[in-house]
Amino acid sequence: MKLLLTNDDGIFSKGIEALFHALSAEHEVIVVAPETEQSAIGHAITILEPLRVNEVKRNGRFFGYALKGTPADCVKIAVSELMDQPPDMVVSGINLGANVGVDVIYSGTVSAATEAAVLGLPSIAISIDSFTSADFSAATEFIPKLVALAGKEGLPTGVSLNVNVPNLPADKISGVRITRQGTQRYVEKYDRRIDPRKHVYYWLTNESVVRDEDPEADSCALASGYISVTPIHHDLTSYATLETLRRWGASL
Repeated sequence: MKLLLTNDDGIFSKGIEALFHALSAEHEVIVVAPETEQSAIGHAITILEPLRVNEVKRNGRFFGYALKGTPADCVKIAVSELMDQPPDMVVSGINLGANVGVDVIYSGTVSAATEAAVLGLPSIAISIDSFTSADFSAATEFIPKLVALAGKEGLPTGVSLNVNVPNLPADKISGVRITRQGTQRYVEKYDRRIDPRKHVYYWLTNESVVRDEDPEADSCALASGYISVTPIHHDLTSYATLETLRRWGASL
């Protein structure tokens, strides 16, 4: 297949390099990724500045295109301008840090896959549960299998797969669970500081986790040593609430 790889950690991250090597042996791969880290930027797109594209080499060889923009920008510009035809699939990652629960809303990694789904392209986002010294072996062993299976079976239009992998060697992974997006979230704390010019500013510091106890949730599977695979969709409608609101109609 022809695959488009992107991420939110930037084109020089170890995760996208590992992903490239895992998939390029069997697929035609093009990399279009942000030139700098774009973590937690969500589904932002650039409209007030030009999008500049530069070729990037790694280890002396052409690796891909660096975009001065967001992960969603990368997918848009790749499909519209940089590729001679749309890719068969978009794969975003390998991201440092899990994207489970509410994190899915903030994640640039997931948003790149969501943008692909909006464009009608099968897509997968993949993250590993570590921000440092990540072991990519389980992810690079699993993702080629999932890409091949998703390519063979297909995905519903508008649906992408959000994959989270424990930071464990491949032989220590408990298995794979098909999960739902959970509700795990963070409670952030800000450090109030004063700069040399006596201006107050704030820096996001400590976070505490409000954990999800549902065993079918993505975060619970991940915490138990399983690879979590969650089908997600950009439709944010609360269908359970539609009829309730319709009953309000006479009062509106």
